[in-house]
Amino acid sequence: MARAPVLAAGGIVLRQGDTPLFAVVRLRKRNEWVLPKGKLDDGETPRAAAEREVLEETGHDVSVHEFLGTLVYESNRGSKVVHYWRMEARGGQVHALMRDVKAVDWLPLDLAVERLSRGYERAFLANVGPLALEGAAVGGTARPPKTGQPEPFSDAAVPAPALEPENHDAFRTAQGRRSLVQKVRDWLRRGA
Repeated sequence: MARAPVLAAGGIVLRQGDTPLFAVVRLRKRNEWVLPKGKLDDGETPRAAAEREVLEETGHDVSVHEFLGTLVYESNRGSKVVHYWRMEARGGQVHALMRDVKAVDWLPLDLAVERLSRGYERAFLANVGPLALEGAAVGGTARPPKTGQPEPFSDAAVPAPALEPENHDAFRTAQGRRSLVQKVRDWLRRGA
C-alpha cells in the first residue's frame, strides 16, 4: 500500500532594498541550505502553514502574496508535496529561530540559488524567483495572466523547472504521479 504524501508549505521570502534579497535557511541536523518550509499541522490550510513555518524558520513576520507553485519530490519518507507563496519580510527579526534552524541568509537571487543544497530546490527557485521579483516590483501582487487568474493549484500555476541532468529522472517520476497530484489538489480545495 502506497503511503500518503507528506504535505508541506513554505515561502519564497523577499526582503526589499536596493537589491531584493531571498531567504534561505540552514538546517542544523544535516547542515543543508533549504527554502523555508514545513509540514502542515492537522486542520491547517497550506497558506496558513506556509506563513507559520516561515516565521518559525526565518524569525520574520511576513506578508503573504500570490501562490508561486508546487514542488513534488521523493524524500526518505516517501513523496513530499510543498506549496510555495511569495512573501515579503516586514522589518527585522521578531522571533527566535526554531531549534532545527542553524542560520538564515538573505541573498540576491543568483546567490540564493547557488547556496541551496538540493538540486530540485535550486531549479525551483531559479524558475519562480524571477516571478517573485516581478510580483514585488508591481506593488505587492503579480499581474494575472491575460486569460485570467489560474485556479489555485492548477497546472497553470506550477512553473516547469529547468532541471539539472542529475535530477531529471526524479522530476519525471514526480510528474508521472498524476493521480497523486490530483488527490492532493482535491484535498487542498477542501481545506482552503
